[in-house]
Amino acid sequence: MEGFMSSNKKGTSLFANGLIWFGAGVSIAEILTGTYLAPLGFSKGVQAIILGHLIGCILLFLAGVIGGKQRKSAMETVKVSFGKRGGLLFSFLNVLQLVGWTAIMIYDGALAADGIFHTGKWVWCLVIGGLIALWILIGVSNLGKVNLIAMTALFILTLILCRIIFADTSVSSPLGEAMTFGAAVELSVAMPLSWLPVISDYIREAKQPVAASAVSTVVYGIVSCWMYIIGMGIAIFTGESDIASIMVKAGLGVAGLLIIIFSTVTTTFLDAFSAGVSSVSISGKINEKWAALAAVVVGTAGAMIFPMDDITDFLYLIGSVFAPMVAVQIADFFVLKHRCVLRNFDIANLMVWGLGFLLYRYLMTIDLPLGNTLPDMVITALLCVVVGKIRMRNQTVKEKEIGDS
Repeated sequence: MEGFMSSNKKGTSLFANGLIWFGAGVSIAEILTGTYLAPLGFSKGVQAIILGHLIGCILLFLAGVIGGKQRKSAMETVKVSFGKRGGLLFSFLNVLQLVGWTAIMIYDGALAADGIFHTGKWVWCLVIGGLIALWILIGVSNLGKVNLIAMTALFILTLILCRIIFADTSVSSPLGEAMTFGAAVELSVAMPLSWLPVISDYIREAKQPVAASAVSTVVYGIVSCWMYIIGMGIAIFTGESDIASIMVKAGLGVAGLLIIIFSTVTTTFLDAFSAGVSSVSISGKINEKWAALAAVVVGTAGAMIFPMDDITDFLYLIGSVFAPMVAVQIADFFVLKHRCVLRNFDIANLMVWGLGFLLYRYLMTIDLPLGNTLPDMVITALLCVVVGKIRMRNQTVKEKEIGDS
């Protein structure tokens, strides 16, 4: 991971990993997703947010441990379960979703920034895209104190934003269509779920991979819940769904702009950088830094051209692809104890994933109290274990027959 790990051969510290995932959690996209939960009401909304993040962050922790213990990037660990060539499918899909996230984050940040200073959305797309590219060129390890200062500023500014939002606790009419508790839980699971195919990229070089996974997950989970609650609070207590309008009314001009710009940059940097890392899993000839910069360029262009106001379908699509993928990995790593790539295509696990994908899409049509991610992953993981045990037994029988002959 050029620029991120190369200058620190001893591995990244727990503080460094926590800082990275604090930046991932402070996100305009997370605040906007939180606004969707307003029809549920504040009390039930908070319950759904916490429950959804507990589910999502436990899975995020397990995904981090898998990559950390094997010292591999997220997409390299996928090859252990699905084969050297079978894993390329997920590498390709991951690059696509990360470029998509890059575009969405730049779009949201530019739209919010333009709501404060009306210079044109395309201008802010270029500004944010340029800063993300600069982050990639310099590298997190070289940013050092600048990154720490940015995170500290974001922390202080979001505290101010919270005070403004929750100062008046008179409740406005909830915005949006009615939402069930299960749907709210699923939207809360969706954000940590979107980081499942990314977290190992930042844990693989940690000094203490398991501890780093725990710290990263806890920090991200707390901050992400906080962002969701801010978004929901904006919608419930102010009657607004536009964070820029809130900041303008509160007189947060420049400070509000800083929140928007830096939160977008620190989060989207991870998406773009991991797009580069995943590209290397597709072909070793690809330079991850240049691939990451290409993701920023494509994402910036996409944000300037296409409307991206409602991302719920995108979040569910990510869940349907990567939830069963990680379920297979968890079963393979923790139960079946697979640690190395054995074949080009693991047809059995690919079929299990396909069934998990179809099951997820089916469960989306059913209103479940805990959402559809958890039951889908449990069923997929159990199926993977059953199939794996059968394969191991058959292999043992074959070896015994060969030995007897």
